[in-house]
Amino acid sequence: MNRAIHEQAIDEQVTESAAVLTVNAGSSSLRLDLVEGGSVLDSARAERAMEPGSAREELSAFLGGHFDRDIRAVAHRLVHGGDLVRGPVVADDETAAALRDLTSLAPLHLPPALALLEAARAELPAVPHVLCPDTAFHAGLPEPAALYALPRPWRERFGLRRYGFHGLSYAWAADRAAELIGKPLADLDLVLAHLGGGCSVCAVSGGRSLDTSMGFTPLDGLPMSSRSGSVDPGMLVWLLSTGRLTLEELSDGLERRSGLLGLSDGLSGDTRDLVAAQEKGNAAAGLALDVFAHRVSREIAAAATSLGRIDALVFTGEIGWDQPEVRHAVCARLGLLGIEPPELGNRHDDGPVSAYDAAVPVMVVQVREELQLARECLRMLAEEDA
Repeated sequence: MNRAIHEQAIDEQVTESAAVLTVNAGSSSLRLDLVEGGSVLDSARAERAMEPGSAREELSAFLGGHFDRDIRAVAHRLVHGGDLVRGPVVADDETAAALRDLTSLAPLHLPPALALLEAARAELPAVPHVLCPDTAFHAGLPEPAALYALPRPWRERFGLRRYGFHGLSYAWAADRAAELIGKPLADLDLVLAHLGGGCSVCAVSGGRSLDTSMGFTPLDGLPMSSRSGSVDPGMLVWLLSTGRLTLEELSDGLERRSGLLGLSDGLSGDTRDLVAAQEKGNAAAGLALDVFAHRVSREIAAAATSLGRIDALVFTGEIGWDQPEVRHAVCARLGLLGIEPPELGNRHDDGPVSAYDAAVPVMVVQVREELQLARECLRMLAEEDA
C-alpha cells in the first residue's frame, strides 16, 4: 500500500476524542500541551533547565488542572534517538536506560528530555509513553546524503552517519505546505528551513527527506542562537592538539557561546534583538545577521541540488515564522534558483509571503511540533492495535 494512503487510513482510525499530553523539552525550557482532536486544549511553558525534581513539579502542576481529563497517551519529543530509536516507540525501562548512554550525542537536549520522561512515567504510570524522535523523518536518507567520508570501521563501530534533526517540524511543515499549495505531498519537491534556537535546512521530495544540513549531532550545519554549526574539523583538532583549549572549553564554546551570540560579541543570540541593534547602527549585530543569512542561503542552494525542481521554499521555526528581515536577506541571495525576496512581512496564519505570481513561492508555516507529536503518537498506537 502507498505510504501516504496507509497513513491516511490509520489516521482515520484514530479517535478525535483521544487526548494526548505532549512533552517537548528544550535545553533550558519545557513546553507541555494537551492536544485533542487536532487542537491544543491547554499549554504550559517553563524557561529553565529541567532536572528530575523540577520536571516532576512542572508536570504535577499542569496535570493538576486536568485531573478529570482522560489522557490516552504521553508523546515525548526525543531530539536524538541514534540507532536505538529510529521511529516512534513506547518507552520502557530498558529503552530509557539505553538512551542515557546517548546523552553525549545531544548534551543540551537529551538529559532534560530523559528527566521529563522519568517524571511523566511516574505521574502517569497507566498510559503509554511514546518516544517520537526528531531523527525519524530522516531515517531513510539516501546513502550519498547519509554517509560521511570516513573509514568504514569507524562508521560501523560508532554508528557515524548523518541523522538529521527537526524531523517533527519538517513533517508538519511539509504536510501543511502541500495543503496550502493544493497538491498531494507525494507530488511536491520542497526546500524547508527550520530557523529558531536550532537551525537546519532540508530537501523533501514526495514527503521523503533527501538531504539535511544537520548531521551526527544537532551541532552541525547552520549557525544557531548559541551553537556554532559547521566549522573546519582541522581547526578543532588544532585547538585541542596544541593545548589552546581543553575539551570542556571547546564543547562549552561550540554549544553555548558561538552562533549568533558569538558573532555579535555576546550581544544576543536572538534575531529580534540583533535586528533592533542593527537598525541602531550596531556593527556586530549587522555582521551576525549577514553571516547567518549567507549560511542559510548557502544551505538552501545546496539542498536544492537533491531535488529535480523547487515547488516552494518553506520557512518555519520561530525565526522563520516571525522574522521577515531574515527571510528577506536569505531570499535576496537566491536569485539563481528563481527565488525572489518576499513582498509580505509577517502573517497571522500559514501561507505565502511572496508575490502571487512568484516563480518559486516562498511560504511560512508556524511550527507545530505539539500537533505532530500527538499525530505520530496516536498513529503508532493505532498501528499497534490494528
